Amino acid sequence: MLLWSILISFAVGIIMVPIIRKFAFRINAVDTPRERHKHTKTTATLGGLAIFISFSVGMLLAPIDKSGFVPIYFGALIVIATGFIDDLFDLSPKWKMLGQILAALCVTVWGEITINFINIPFYGQVDFGYFAIPLSIIWIVAIVNALNLIDGLDGLAGGISIIALMTIAGMALLLKDAFVAPVALILVAAVAAFLIYNFPPASIFMGDTGALFLGYMIAVLSLMGFKNVTFISLLVPLIILGVPLSDTFFAIVRRLKERMPISSADRSHIHHRLMALGFTEKQTVLLIYCMALLFSMAGFVFSFSTAWGAILLLVLLIFCIEIIVEFIGLIGEDYRPILNLLQKIHRKRK
Repeated sequence: MLLWSILISFAVGIIMVPIIRKFAFRINAVDTPRERHKHTKTTATLGGLAIFISFSVGMLLAPIDKSGFVPIYFGALIVIATGFIDDLFDLSPKWKMLGQILAALCVTVWGEITINFINIPFYGQVDFGYFAIPLSIIWIVAIVNALNLIDGLDGLAGGISIIALMTIAGMALLLKDAFVAPVALILVAAVAAFLIYNFPPASIFMGDTGALFLGYMIAVLSLMGFKNVTFISLLVPLIILGVPLSDTFFAIVRRLKERMPISSADRSHIHHRLMALGFTEKQTVLLIYCMALLFSMAGFVFSFSTAWGAILLLVLLIFCIEIIVEFIGLIGEDYRPILNLLQKIHRKRK
């Protein structure tokens, strides 16, 4: 039964996390306190390895057709290896990107999982042709890096992953997908087991091993669940992952504005800005969870909307994101065009 696979995945995760934590200390895969970090003691990384092992056991026992899973799993091994090496030796961005692209090639070329066409409202079908593979690779790499960038507080990436995976599983069940939903639920169980040890104050971090793996799996499952459909349906996973994707987008905008390298690190991500406003670490994590839940709910509503309803909802979402960005200073504290306009209107009315 699938339920047993999910429960066993969770149980294996509970057992594996302490073992991986000891292993991480033994091979010095640890994160020591630094200026940009909130934790004050040396903490084991490689938590993603425990997630991967427990997920693998659950998948092995799952009563589903796994013939098409081999390319996906091989790609997962590549991102796990990339993250593992990075957690040990700090890989340069170009080598991390190479690992992500190789994993994406396993999915798109070997597994033949690509976005081949979309139907745009009021226009018709657009075939991607030779661009199907490059666009699908960009999709996977973008989501992988979005989740990796938001992994800045205890429990943050894990919780957002669970919300995204549960939403993808729910959508897949509605679409009667016999593969995506079970895989997503087994992965939820593996992440939930890890989150017990990772929620503030964390005793272990998922590291790049976990962030890359989870981003990769979410990207692939969303690609499988929503490919070759309408433009509206294609936007659903983007809305579901609204928090990490918007954080990544505005990080790029911020760095371009300040003429900094896109790969450079800073303390202006959404969690940094919320804490700068006075929220505690736990409050910030829970607040971002709430944002992720709202995006997921919007994704559900979006998928069942008419074309005009979807467009209206999308405009409303973009407006809400812009207000949040300006309020917390995600691009910069001096970037407040809409809020300044509203203040001027309010002053004139007085």
